Amino acid sequence: MAYRMITTSFVVTLVLLSTICDAQLSSTFYDTTCPDALTTIRTAIRTAVSKERRMAASLIRLHFHDCFVQGCDASILLNDSTTIESEKTALPNLNSVRGFQVIDNAKSQVEKVCPGVVSCADIVAVAARDASFAVGGPSWTVKLGRRDSTTASKTLANTHLPLFTDDLQTLISKFTIKDLTAKDMVTLSGAHTIGQAQCFTFRDRIYNNASDIDAGFASTRQRGCPSTSSTSNNQNGGSTDSIVSQYSQNPTAFKSDFAAAMIKMGDIQPLTGSAGIIRSICSAPN
Repeated sequence: MAYRMITTSFVVTLVLLSTICDAQLSSTFYDTTCPDALTTIRTAIRTAVSKERRMAASLIRLHFHDCFVQGCDASILLNDSTTIESEKTALPNLNSVRGFQVIDNAKSQVEKVCPGVVSCADIVAVAARDASFAVGGPSWTVKLGRRDSTTASKTLANTHLPLFTDDLQTLISKFTIKDLTAKDMVTLSGAHTIGQAQCFTFRDRIYNNASDIDAGFASTRQRGCPSTSSTSNNQNGGSTDSIVSQYSQNPTAFKSDFAAAMIKMGDIQPLTGSAGIIRSICSAPN
């Protein structure tokens, strides 16, 4: 009898561990626990984008910069503390990643509807989709069920996030580490068709990459971005040129592939099951 009880207990433990380890994201995750979550988030994002159209690009980028560091766990939202070195001050994020207050507002609105249920990580993922659709971009079904981290990593943010100075092979390598293909990299980079960029991040391309950029486009950009003597002549054309050409000729294919790539990116190392927490506010652990 004792042996049977021990064996049964062991089997139950294995089943529970298997359930925790195999927890999957699902588009219906909040249907019962917080049925108004998606509508509440969508309203908050539409309001923010209507006030500042550029915010759409910022929210898409925020999701990207979250998922590439520790996975899609809202670690990018955490502020500095005695135990946390914020990712916000990492080189790829400093003075460029934005939209935190929009996520905070969406979280606040959701907390009023169903407190302690919806993670900040899921809100960031949904916000990216809603922001894209709000400016005429593609939409997609967001898988949900992520939980929030209690830690951040400035070190990983500095090493895993792509830099505007990275060459093509370095970019492909950084995406490969996240199980994203070269095509995924090109597709996701297409998000840069909206938003704004600081002159120093593209000056080198519009002045020194004559063979890798449309002359008319370069000329237009040069009007608002004067040349300096500190450029380094990065070359960015190569093996992915054909993908770019395909998308320029077939916007429908781009939209479809972009949606698929965003879903794939949202699957990077999520915390699920009993891992992580549901933060009360997105900028600090509970």
